[in-house]
Amino acid sequence: MDLKMTDEQALLLESVREFFERNVTEEKVQQWCKNRKLPDELTKSYLDAGFGLLGIPEEYGGVSADKLTLVLLIEEVHHQVGTRVPFILNGVNIFNLLEFGSPEQIKTCMDLYKKTGQHPFAMAISEVGAGSDNSAMLTTAKQVDGKIVINGEKTWITDGEYTPYLLVFAKDEDSSPQNKSISAWLIPRDTPGVSTVSLEVISPTVMPICKICLNNVVIGESFRFGERGKGFINLMKNLEMERLLSCAVALGLAQAAMDDAAVYANQRVQFGQTIGSFQLIQEKLADMETKLQAARTFLYKTAWELENGKSVQLNSALLKRYMGQTATEICSEALQIFGGLGFTTEARVGRLWQECRGIQFQAGTDEIMVHIAGKQILKKYAK
Repeated sequence: MDLKMTDEQALLLESVREFFERNVTEEKVQQWCKNRKLPDELTKSYLDAGFGLLGIPEEYGGVSADKLTLVLLIEEVHHQVGTRVPFILNGVNIFNLLEFGSPEQIKTCMDLYKKTGQHPFAMAISEVGAGSDNSAMLTTAKQVDGKIVINGEKTWITDGEYTPYLLVFAKDEDSSPQNKSISAWLIPRDTPGVSTVSLEVISPTVMPICKICLNNVVIGESFRFGERGKGFINLMKNLEMERLLSCAVALGLAQAAMDDAAVYANQRVQFGQTIGSFQLIQEKLADMETKLQAARTFLYKTAWELENGKSVQLNSALLKRYMGQTATEICSEALQIFGGLGFTTEARVGRLWQECRGIQFQAGTDEIMVHIAGKQILKKYAK
């Protein structure tokens, strides 16, 4: 395994830094957080710069890129911006679209994506009563008089209030826990019977979260996304990559917190000297740097393994749990170094902490990661 950065990767990261230096300031980020939305011109500029096309097959106008390169991109984007932004969703959703969507669905969504740079659909999976147990979802898709009628409620939908389409996961015909047949449906958000309700959350700060109500939504068979009964199975296929990208987000945000904390420790004067000269502050910085380097090595190694066809079911779960907790700890220590200033909106470390804490729920909670990893560990060491 060689984790040495290639010349192409180094050039990519330099281009990312230059792009965000030109287009992003902390004042702008705070305004985006207040509006709960990125400006349209930024998402389109990101796409036009080529970043939003990485990893997409060339036949669809994309640029081929390995998984480590995509991880490096998402890490550096969030290191530069200092808040969670929807560019990770472009990758995850577009990947699912190109693998499981029909030719018509692919053309429609890709045309929208290339026009605006914004992801064309939001994933509607979670339900209040089901949580991590997707077999307990109650949303159903029933065949009635040659049509499909969908009823149910979905929650924790990222950007569901803005995307033109919703990718809804529903049980086929029967909502009982015994029914494991789940299909996916790509539905226009303005379809009669579809409504959204905003949810107030502390993270993510830029991307709005909503609840979606589906009340006798009537669609045709052509809206089916992938094969019947394989909606959740197909979703799981790219879930490990989604977890790696979530970890890249957390790592980038934690690095931003480390940057701010170290700069502040060099500048803040107490008792006639900079606080960076105090051993307790140095200990915090040393522990933060250790965690950053360990997390980064773990992430790059796992991305390399996935790219080379190795099973990462265990490592992606371990990494997701470790990265979420570690990034939150780093941001918490950065906040402590800032003291009272860190507990205000004058410094961004509080926002960084919020964002990293939210990642401990995204793409599988810490507890679910323990469940997944625990089973794999028992298999690994079985005699």
